[in-house]
Amino acid sequence: MTLRHPRTSHRKSAVAVAPHFGLDTTSIPRHVLPDGEMPPDVAYQLIHDELMLDGNARLNVATFVSTWMEPQAERLMAECFDKNMIDKDEYPQTAEIEARCVSVLANLWNAPDADQATGCSTTGSSEAAMLGGLALKRRWQKRRAAEGKPIDKPNIVMGINVQICWEKFANYWDVEMRLVPMEGDRFILSAEEAVARCDENTIGVVAILGSTFDGAYEPVQEICAALDAHERETGLDIPVHVDGASGAMVAPFLDAELSWDFRLPRVASINTSGHKYGLVYPGVGWIVWRDANALPEDLIFWVNYLGDNMPTFALNFSRPGAQVVAQYYNFVRLGFEGYRRVQAYARDVATRLSATIGDLGPFELLTRGDELPVFAFTLKPEIDNYTVFDVSNALRERGWQVPAYTFPENRTDLAALRVVVRRGFTHDLADMLVADIERQLPRLQAQPTAVHDAASGSAFAH
Repeated sequence: MTLRHPRTSHRKSAVAVAPHFGLDTTSIPRHVLPDGEMPPDVAYQLIHDELMLDGNARLNVATFVSTWMEPQAERLMAECFDKNMIDKDEYPQTAEIEARCVSVLANLWNAPDADQATGCSTTGSSEAAMLGGLALKRRWQKRRAAEGKPIDKPNIVMGINVQICWEKFANYWDVEMRLVPMEGDRFILSAEEAVARCDENTIGVVAILGSTFDGAYEPVQEICAALDAHERETGLDIPVHVDGASGAMVAPFLDAELSWDFRLPRVASINTSGHKYGLVYPGVGWIVWRDANALPEDLIFWVNYLGDNMPTFALNFSRPGAQVVAQYYNFVRLGFEGYRRVQAYARDVATRLSATIGDLGPFELLTRGDELPVFAFTLKPEIDNYTVFDVSNALRERGWQVPAYTFPENRTDLAALRVVVRRGFTHDLADMLVADIERQLPRLQAQPTAVHDAASGSAFAH
Protein backbone atom coordinates (compact mmCIF):
# COMPACT_ATOMS: atom_id res chain seq x y z
CA MET A 1 0.00 0.00 0.00
CA THR A 2 1.06 3.61 -0.49
CA LEU A 3 2.59 5.21 2.60
CA ARG A 4 1.83 8.88 2.98
CA HIS A 5 4.97 10.63 4.14
CA PRO A 6 6.04 14.30 4.49
CA ARG A 7 8.69 13.77 1.81
CA THR A 8 6.00 12.73 -0.69
CA SER A 9 4.74 15.46 -3.01
CA HIS A 10 1.00 16.03 -3.25
CA ARG A 11 -1.16 17.83 -5.77
CA LYS A 12 -3.14 20.99 -5.08
CA SER A 13 -5.56 20.71 -2.22
CA ALA A 14 -8.90 21.11 -4.02
CA VAL A 15 -10.68 19.44 -6.93
CA ALA A 16 -13.25 21.19 -9.11
CA VAL A 17 -16.69 19.68 -9.54
CA ALA A 18 -18.30 20.16 -12.97
CA PRO A 19 -21.77 21.83 -13.01
CA HIS A 20 -23.83 18.76 -13.83
CA PHE A 21 -26.80 17.20 -12.06
CA GLY A 22 -28.16 20.70 -11.46
CA LEU A 23 -25.26 21.77 -9.24
CA ASP A 24 -23.41 25.01 -9.62
CA THR A 25 -19.68 24.81 -10.26
CA THR A 26 -17.93 24.22 -6.96
CA SER A 27 -14.84 22.60 -5.54
CA ILE A 28 -14.16 20.17 -2.73
CA PRO A 29 -10.99 19.69 -0.70
CA ARG A 30 -8.76 16.74 -1.57
CA HIS A 31 -7.19 16.05 1.80
CA VAL A 32 -9.85 16.97 4.38
CA LEU A 33 -13.52 16.06 4.61
CA PRO A 34 -15.90 18.36 2.70
CA ASP A 35 -18.25 20.45 4.84
CA GLY A 36 -21.38 18.84 3.47
CA GLU A 37 -22.79 16.05 1.35
CA MET A 38 -23.14 15.71 -2.40
CA PRO A 39 -25.40 13.54 -4.55
CA PRO A 40 -24.08 9.99 -5.05
CA ASP A 41 -24.01 10.35 -8.85
CA VAL A 42 -21.79 13.40 -8.55
CA ALA A 43 -19.42 11.65 -6.14
CA TYR A 44 -19.28 8.64 -8.46
CA GLN A 45 -18.54 10.71 -11.56
CA LEU A 46 -15.89 12.75 -9.79
CA ILE A 47 -13.94 9.68 -8.70
CA HIS A 48 -14.65 7.76 -11.93
CA ASP A 49 -13.12 10.55 -14.01
CA GLU A 50 -10.00 10.70 -11.86
CA LEU A 51 -9.49 6.94 -12.12
CA MET A 52 -9.37 7.19 -15.92
CA LEU A 53 -5.74 8.22 -15.43
CA ASP A 54 -4.89 4.70 -14.23
CA GLY A 55 -3.27 2.37 -16.74
CA ASN A 56 -4.97 -0.38 -18.72
CA ALA A 57 -4.54 -3.51 -16.60
CA ARG A 58 -4.64 -5.83 -19.62
CA LEU A 59 -1.57 -4.08 -21.07
CA ASN A 60 0.35 -4.32 -17.79
CA VAL A 61 2.88 -7.13 -18.18
CA ALA A 62 4.69 -6.05 -15.00
CA THR A 63 2.17 -7.40 -12.53
CA PHE A 64 1.66 -11.00 -11.49
CA VAL A 65 -1.78 -10.15 -10.10
CA SER A 66 -4.97 -11.34 -11.80
CA THR A 67 -6.76 -8.64 -13.77
CA TRP A 68 -9.60 -10.71 -15.23
CA MET A 69 -12.26 -13.00 -13.81
CA GLU A 70 -15.46 -14.42 -15.22
CA PRO A 71 -18.69 -12.42 -14.70
CA GLN A 72 -20.14 -15.20 -12.55
CA ALA A 73 -17.17 -14.94 -10.18
CA GLU A 74 -17.60 -11.16 -10.05
CA ARG A 75 -21.27 -11.65 -9.19
CA LEU A 76 -20.40 -14.00 -6.33
CA MET A 77 -17.84 -11.50 -5.03
CA ALA A 78 -20.42 -8.71 -5.12
CA GLU A 79 -22.77 -10.89 -3.09
CA CYS A 80 -20.02 -11.35 -0.47
CA PHE A 81 -18.62 -7.82 -0.23
CA ASP A 82 -20.15 -7.38 3.24
CA LYS A 83 -18.91 -10.69 4.67
CA ASN A 84 -16.14 -10.50 7.25
CA MET A 85 -13.89 -13.54 6.89
CA ILE A 86 -12.99 -13.53 10.58
CA ASP A 87 -16.63 -13.78 11.73
CA LYS A 88 -16.97 -17.50 11.24
CA ASP A 89 -19.97 -17.82 13.53
CA GLU A 90 -22.06 -15.38 11.49
CA TYR A 91 -20.78 -16.69 8.18
CA PRO A 92 -20.27 -20.42 8.83
CA GLN A 93 -20.57 -21.45 5.19
CA THR A 94 -17.93 -18.95 4.11
CA ALA A 95 -15.72 -20.44 6.82
CA GLU A 96 -16.48 -23.92 5.48
CA ILE A 97 -15.50 -22.77 1.99
CA GLU A 98 -12.19 -21.45 3.34
CA ALA A 99 -11.52 -24.84 4.98
CA ARG A 100 -12.33 -26.62 1.72
CA CYS A 101 -9.84 -24.42 -0.14
CA VAL A 102 -7.13 -25.30 2.39
CA SER A 103 -7.91 -29.00 1.87
CA VAL A 104 -7.79 -28.59 -1.91
CA LEU A 105 -4.33 -27.02 -1.67
CA ALA A 106 -3.09 -29.59 0.85
CA ASN A 107 -4.09 -32.34 -1.58
CA LEU A 108 -2.65 -30.49 -4.55
CA TRP A 109 0.67 -30.08 -2.70
CA ASN A 110 0.75 -33.71 -1.47
CA ALA A 111 0.47 -33.10 2.28
CA PRO A 112 0.94 -36.37 4.20
CA ASP A 113 -2.56 -36.21 5.70
CA ALA A 114 -4.54 -33.76 3.59
CA ASP A 115 -7.77 -34.71 5.37
CA GLN A 116 -6.30 -33.08 8.48
CA ALA A 117 -4.90 -30.08 6.59
CA THR A 118 -3.50 -27.21 8.63
CA GLY A 119 -3.61 -23.83 6.93
CA CYS A 120 -5.57 -20.66 6.38
CA SER A 121 -6.33 -17.88 3.96
CA THR A 122 -4.54 -14.54 4.19
CA THR A 123 -4.70 -11.14 2.51
CA GLY A 124 -2.00 -12.25 0.08
CA SER A 125 1.13 -14.32 -0.26
CA SER A 126 3.17 -11.70 1.64
CA GLU A 127 1.15 -12.23 4.81
CA ALA A 128 1.20 -15.97 4.18
CA ALA A 129 5.01 -15.93 3.86
CA MET A 130 5.33 -14.01 7.12
CA LEU A 131 3.12 -16.52 8.92
CA GLY A 132 5.31 -19.31 7.57
CA GLY A 133 8.40 -17.46 8.79
CA LEU A 134 6.87 -16.91 12.23
CA ALA A 135 6.16 -20.63 12.58
CA LEU A 136 9.77 -21.43 11.61
CA LYS A 137 11.10 -18.97 14.19
CA ARG A 138 8.85 -20.21 17.00
CA ARG A 139 9.72 -23.87 16.35
CA TRP A 140 13.42 -22.98 16.42
CA GLN A 141 12.99 -21.01 19.64
CA LYS A 142 11.18 -23.88 21.36
CA ARG A 143 13.77 -26.42 20.29
CA ARG A 144 16.68 -24.21 21.39
CA ALA A 145 15.04 -23.40 24.74
CA ALA A 146 14.43 -27.09 25.40
CA GLU A 147 18.15 -27.66 24.81
CA GLY A 148 19.08 -24.81 27.14
CA LYS A 149 20.62 -22.78 24.29
CA PRO A 150 20.24 -19.05 23.53
CA ILE A 151 17.46 -17.86 21.20
CA ASP A 152 18.59 -14.29 20.58
CA LYS A 153 20.28 -14.65 17.17
CA PRO A 154 17.93 -16.36 14.69
CA ASN A 155 18.78 -16.21 11.00
CA ILE A 156 17.04 -17.25 7.82
CA VAL A 157 18.74 -18.21 4.53
CA MET A 158 17.41 -17.25 1.08
CA GLY A 159 18.48 -15.91 -2.28
CA ILE A 160 18.78 -12.18 -2.81
CA ASN A 161 16.03 -12.49 -5.43
CA VAL A 162 13.34 -12.93 -2.76
CA GLN A 163 10.26 -10.72 -2.76
CA ILE A 164 10.38 -7.75 -0.40
CA CYS A 165 7.95 -9.40 2.05
CA TRP A 166 10.87 -11.49 3.32
CA GLU A 167 12.90 -8.37 4.05
CA LYS A 168 9.91 -7.07 6.00
CA PHE A 169 9.62 -10.34 7.90
CA ALA A 170 13.30 -10.24 8.91
CA ASN A 171 13.10 -6.57 9.87
CA TYR A 172 9.83 -6.70 11.80
CA TRP A 173 10.64 -9.90 13.72
CA ASP A 174 14.37 -9.41 14.31
CA VAL A 175 15.69 -12.25 12.18
CA GLU A 176 19.04 -11.94 10.43
CA MET A 177 18.71 -12.32 6.67
CA ARG A 178 21.48 -14.37 5.13
CA LEU A 179 21.09 -13.48 1.49
CA VAL A 180 22.86 -15.42 -1.21
CA PRO A 181 23.91 -12.96 -3.94
CA MET A 182 23.68 -13.63 -7.65
CA GLU A 183 26.88 -14.69 -9.39
CA GLY A 184 27.52 -14.76 -13.14
CA ASP A 185 24.62 -16.53 -14.84
CA ARG A 186 23.22 -17.89 -11.55
CA PHE A 187 20.24 -15.70 -10.67
CA ILE A 188 18.61 -18.00 -8.09
CA LEU A 189 19.51 -19.80 -4.87
CA SER A 190 21.65 -22.93 -5.24
CA ALA A 191 21.76 -25.83 -2.80
CA GLU A 192 25.48 -25.41 -2.19
CA GLU A 193 25.22 -21.69 -1.43
CA ALA A 194 22.21 -22.21 0.84
CA VAL A 195 23.86 -24.86 3.02
CA ALA A 196 27.07 -22.84 3.27
CA ARG A 197 25.17 -20.13 5.16
CA CYS A 198 23.36 -22.41 7.62
CA ASP A 199 24.31 -22.85 11.26
CA GLU A 200 22.67 -23.74 14.57
CA ASN A 201 20.77 -20.42 14.56
CA THR A 202 19.16 -20.94 11.14
CA ILE A 203 15.39 -21.15 11.53
CA GLY A 204 14.92 -22.27 7.94
CA VAL A 205 15.78 -21.92 4.27
CA VAL A 206 13.36 -20.20 1.88
CA ALA A 207 13.18 -21.64 -1.63
CA ILE A 208 11.27 -19.72 -4.28
CA LEU A 209 9.15 -21.54 -6.81
CA GLY A 210 9.23 -18.80 -9.42
CA SER A 211 11.57 -15.84 -9.00
CA THR A 212 10.00 -12.44 -9.58
CA PHE A 213 13.15 -11.35 -11.41
CA ASP A 214 13.04 -13.90 -14.21
CA GLY A 215 10.35 -16.54 -13.52
CA ALA A 216 12.85 -19.34 -12.78
CA TYR A 217 12.16 -22.11 -10.25
CA GLU A 218 14.70 -22.61 -7.49
CA PRO A 219 15.88 -26.25 -7.09
CA VAL A 220 13.82 -27.17 -4.02
CA GLN A 221 14.64 -30.89 -4.21
CA GLU A 222 18.37 -30.22 -4.47
CA ILE A 223 18.22 -27.78 -1.55
CA CYS A 224 16.39 -30.35 0.59
CA ALA A 225 18.86 -33.09 -0.36
CA ALA A 226 21.79 -30.84 0.57
CA LEU A 227 20.18 -30.07 3.92
CA ASP A 228 19.61 -33.80 4.47
CA ALA A 229 23.34 -34.37 3.98
CA HIS A 230 24.11 -31.38 6.20
CA GLU A 231 21.98 -32.87 8.98
CA ARG A 232 23.80 -36.19 8.74
CA GLU A 233 27.10 -34.34 9.14
CA THR A 234 26.12 -31.81 11.82
CA GLY A 235 22.89 -33.00 13.42
CA LEU A 236 21.18 -29.72 12.45
CA ASP A 237 17.59 -30.25 11.28
CA ILE A 238 16.82 -27.16 9.19
CA PRO A 239 13.36 -26.96 7.58
CA VAL A 240 12.47 -25.48 4.21
CA HIS A 241 9.66 -23.07 3.47
CA VAL A 242 8.62 -22.92 -0.18
CA ASP A 243 7.55 -19.47 -1.32
CA GLY A 244 5.23 -20.58 -4.08
CA ALA A 245 3.55 -17.20 -4.49
CA SER A 246 3.24 -17.93 -8.21
CA GLY A 247 4.73 -21.34 -8.93
CA ALA A 248 2.69 -23.31 -6.40
CA MET A 249 -0.33 -22.73 -8.64
CA VAL A 250 1.57 -23.54 -11.84
CA ALA A 251 3.89 -26.48 -11.13
CA PRO A 252 1.19 -28.95 -9.93
CA PHE A 253 -0.60 -28.62 -13.25
CA LEU A 254 2.31 -28.40 -15.70
CA ASP A 255 5.33 -29.95 -13.96
CA ALA A 256 4.02 -33.11 -12.31
CA GLU A 257 7.47 -34.73 -12.35
CA LEU A 258 9.01 -31.86 -10.37
CA SER A 259 9.50 -32.61 -6.65
CA TRP A 260 9.13 -29.38 -4.72
CA ASP A 261 6.20 -29.82 -2.30
CA PHE A 262 5.32 -31.93 0.77
CA ARG A 263 6.59 -35.03 -1.00
CA LEU A 264 9.93 -33.76 0.28
CA PRO A 265 9.95 -34.45 4.05
CA ARG A 266 12.01 -31.33 4.77
CA VAL A 267 9.36 -28.96 3.38
CA ALA A 268 7.51 -27.60 6.42
CA SER A 269 5.21 -25.05 4.82
CA ILE A 270 4.15 -23.59 1.48
CA ASN A 271 2.56 -20.26 0.68
CA THR A 272 0.87 -19.12 -2.50
CA SER A 273 -1.02 -16.15 -3.82
CA GLY A 274 -4.61 -16.80 -4.78
CA HIS A 275 -4.61 -13.53 -6.64
CA LYS A 276 -1.71 -14.46 -8.91
CA TYR A 277 -1.87 -17.81 -10.68
CA GLY A 278 -4.71 -18.82 -8.38
CA LEU A 279 -6.62 -16.56 -10.81
CA VAL A 280 -8.51 -14.43 -8.25
CA TYR A 281 -8.73 -10.65 -8.04
CA PRO A 282 -6.36 -9.03 -5.49
CA GLY A 283 -6.83 -9.81 -1.83
CA VAL A 284 -6.23 -13.50 -1.06
CA GLY A 285 -3.26 -15.70 -0.25
CA TRP A 286 -2.83 -19.13 1.33
CA ILE A 287 -0.47 -20.83 3.74
CA VAL A 288 -0.47 -24.60 4.36
CA TRP A 289 1.72 -26.44 6.85
CA ARG A 290 2.93 -29.98 6.45
CA ASP A 291 0.89 -31.03 9.49
CA ALA A 292 -0.37 -29.58 12.76
CA ASN A 293 3.03 -30.10 14.41
CA ALA A 294 4.62 -27.63 11.99
CA LEU A 295 2.45 -24.80 13.36
CA PRO A 296 3.19 -24.21 17.07
CA GLU A 297 -0.01 -24.09 19.13
CA ASP A 298 1.01 -20.93 20.99
CA LEU A 299 0.86 -18.92 17.74
CA ILE A 300 -2.86 -19.65 17.45
CA PHE A 301 -5.27 -17.30 19.22
CA TRP A 302 -8.77 -18.29 20.25
CA VAL A 303 -11.49 -15.63 20.36
CA ASN A 304 -15.00 -16.08 21.70
CA TYR A 305 -16.59 -12.64 21.37
CA LEU A 306 -17.99 -13.19 17.87
CA GLY A 307 -20.39 -15.91 18.98
CA ASP A 308 -18.20 -19.00 19.17
CA ASN A 309 -14.70 -20.01 20.29
CA MET A 310 -12.71 -19.72 17.06
CA PRO A 311 -9.01 -20.08 16.23
CA THR A 312 -7.16 -17.38 14.32
CA PHE A 313 -3.59 -17.03 13.09
CA ALA A 314 -3.11 -13.86 11.07
CA LEU A 315 -1.37 -10.51 11.09
CA ASN A 316 -4.68 -8.70 10.89
CA PHE A 317 -8.21 -9.50 12.01
CA SER A 318 -11.15 -8.37 9.88
CA ARG A 319 -10.87 -8.90 6.15
CA PRO A 320 -13.27 -9.56 3.27
CA GLY A 321 -14.55 -13.02 2.48
CA ALA A 322 -15.31 -12.29 -1.18
CA GLN A 323 -11.90 -13.32 -2.49
CA VAL A 324 -12.01 -16.62 -0.61
CA VAL A 325 -15.38 -17.39 -2.20
CA ALA A 326 -13.95 -16.42 -5.59
CA GLN A 327 -11.04 -18.82 -5.04
CA TYR A 328 -13.47 -21.65 -4.35
CA TYR A 329 -15.42 -20.68 -7.47
CA ASN A 330 -12.27 -21.15 -9.53
CA PHE A 331 -11.54 -24.51 -7.91
CA VAL A 332 -15.07 -25.74 -8.61
CA ARG A 333 -15.39 -24.12 -12.02
CA LEU A 334 -12.03 -25.11 -13.48
CA GLY A 335 -11.02 -28.28 -11.66
CA PHE A 336 -7.59 -29.76 -12.28
CA GLU A 337 -7.98 -29.94 -16.05
CA GLY A 338 -9.23 -26.35 -16.29
CA TYR A 339 -6.29 -25.01 -14.31
CA ARG A 340 -3.94 -27.13 -16.41
CA ARG A 341 -5.41 -25.70 -19.60
CA VAL A 342 -5.24 -22.08 -18.39
CA GLN A 343 -1.65 -22.34 -17.15
CA ALA A 344 -0.54 -24.31 -20.23
CA TYR A 345 -1.93 -21.61 -22.50
CA ALA A 346 -0.07 -18.93 -20.52
CA ARG A 347 3.18 -20.88 -20.80
CA ASP A 348 2.61 -21.39 -24.53
CA VAL A 349 2.10 -17.64 -25.00
CA ALA A 350 5.19 -16.87 -22.91
CA THR A 351 7.54 -19.28 -24.72
CA ARG A 352 6.34 -18.19 -28.15
CA LEU A 353 6.58 -14.50 -27.25
CA SER A 354 10.06 -14.86 -25.75
CA ALA A 355 11.29 -16.69 -28.85
CA THR A 356 9.87 -13.98 -31.10
CA ILE A 357 11.50 -11.20 -29.07
CA GLY A 358 14.77 -13.13 -29.10
CA ASP A 359 14.63 -13.20 -32.90
CA LEU A 360 14.18 -9.43 -33.24
CA GLY A 361 17.92 -8.86 -33.12
CA PRO A 362 18.90 -6.50 -30.30
CA PHE A 363 17.71 -8.62 -27.39
CA GLU A 364 19.16 -11.53 -25.42
CA LEU A 365 16.86 -13.82 -23.44
CA LEU A 366 17.71 -14.50 -19.79
CA THR A 367 14.80 -16.93 -19.38
CA ARG A 368 12.20 -18.29 -21.80
CA GLY A 369 8.97 -18.57 -19.83
CA ASP A 370 9.15 -22.36 -19.70
CA GLU A 371 8.79 -22.52 -15.89
CA LEU A 372 6.59 -19.68 -14.71
CA PRO A 373 5.01 -18.11 -17.81
CA VAL A 374 7.37 -15.21 -17.16
CA PHE A 375 10.58 -14.28 -18.91
CA ALA A 376 13.30 -11.65 -18.73
CA PHE A 377 15.45 -10.27 -21.51
CA THR A 378 18.19 -7.69 -21.89
CA LEU A 379 19.99 -5.83 -24.66
CA LYS A 380 23.04 -7.28 -26.37
CA PRO A 381 26.32 -5.92 -24.96
CA GLU A 382 27.27 -4.00 -28.10
CA ILE A 383 24.18 -1.77 -27.93
CA ASP A 384 25.10 1.45 -26.12
CA ASN A 385 22.91 4.15 -27.67
CA TYR A 386 19.73 3.05 -25.89
CA THR A 387 18.90 1.11 -22.75
CA VAL A 388 16.20 -1.26 -21.54
CA PHE A 389 14.79 1.79 -19.73
CA ASP A 390 14.47 3.57 -23.08
CA VAL A 391 12.63 0.53 -24.45
CA SER A 392 10.27 0.50 -21.47
CA ASN A 393 9.49 4.20 -21.79
CA ALA A 394 8.94 3.94 -25.54
CA LEU A 395 6.40 1.14 -25.04
CA ARG A 396 4.50 3.26 -22.50
CA GLU A 397 3.59 5.54 -25.38
CA ARG A 398 1.36 2.73 -26.64
CA GLY A 399 -0.02 1.94 -23.18
CA TRP A 400 2.25 -1.02 -22.38
CA GLN A 401 3.77 -1.34 -18.94
CA VAL A 402 6.89 -3.45 -19.44
CA PRO A 403 9.13 -3.09 -16.38
CA ALA A 404 12.83 -2.36 -16.70
CA TYR A 405 15.03 -2.88 -13.66
CA THR A 406 18.53 -3.73 -12.52
CA PHE A 407 19.34 -7.05 -10.87
CA PRO A 408 20.56 -7.11 -7.25
CA GLU A 409 23.98 -7.83 -5.74
CA ASN A 410 26.32 -9.07 -7.37
CA ARG A 411 24.72 -8.45 -10.78
CA THR A 412 23.76 -4.79 -10.48
CA ASP A 413 25.48 -4.37 -13.83
CA LEU A 414 22.61 -6.28 -15.48
CA ALA A 415 19.48 -4.37 -16.48
CA ALA A 416 16.56 -6.27 -17.94
CA LEU A 417 12.96 -6.13 -19.12
CA ARG A 418 10.38 -8.66 -17.94
CA VAL A 419 7.07 -9.93 -19.28
CA VAL A 420 4.51 -11.68 -17.07
CA VAL A 421 1.94 -13.68 -19.02
CA ARG A 422 -1.21 -14.36 -17.03
CA ARG A 423 -4.84 -15.24 -17.69
CA GLY A 424 -6.30 -12.85 -20.24
CA PHE A 425 -3.01 -12.20 -22.05
CA THR A 426 -3.53 -13.87 -25.39
CA HIS A 427 -1.40 -14.72 -28.43
CA ASP A 428 -3.10 -11.79 -30.13
CA LEU A 429 -2.00 -9.36 -27.41
CA ALA A 430 1.49 -10.87 -27.57
CA ASP A 431 1.60 -10.16 -31.32
CA MET A 432 0.52 -6.57 -30.62
CA LEU A 433 3.34 -6.17 -28.10
CA VAL A 434 5.89 -7.46 -30.62
CA ALA A 435 4.51 -5.12 -33.28
CA ASP A 436 4.90 -2.16 -30.92
CA ILE A 437 8.47 -3.17 -30.05
CA GLU A 438 9.24 -3.33 -33.77
CA ARG A 439 7.56 0.04 -34.26
CA GLN A 440 9.76 1.68 -31.61
CA LEU A 441 13.09 0.04 -32.46
CA PRO A 442 14.02 2.20 -35.50
CA ARG A 443 13.63 5.37 -33.43
CA LEU A 444 15.65 3.92 -30.56
CA GLN A 445 18.35 2.64 -32.87
CA ALA A 446 18.64 6.08 -34.48
CA GLN A 447 19.11 8.04 -31.27
CA PRO A 448 22.75 9.06 -30.69
CA THR A 449 22.92 8.21 -27.02
CA ALA A 450 20.93 6.60 -24.25
CA VAL A 451 18.28 8.80 -22.65
CA HIS A 452 17.03 6.86 -19.62
CA ASP A 453 18.80 4.86 -16.94
CA ALA A 454 17.74 3.15 -13.73
CA ALA A 455 17.32 6.49 -11.97
CA SER A 456 15.21 8.23 -14.59
CA GLY A 457 13.62 5.52 -16.64
CA SER A 458 11.25 3.56 -14.43
CA ALA A 459 9.35 3.66 -11.17
CA PHE A 460 9.34 -0.13 -11.06
CA ALA A 461 10.95 -1.89 -8.11
CA HIS A 462 10.85 -5.41 -6.68
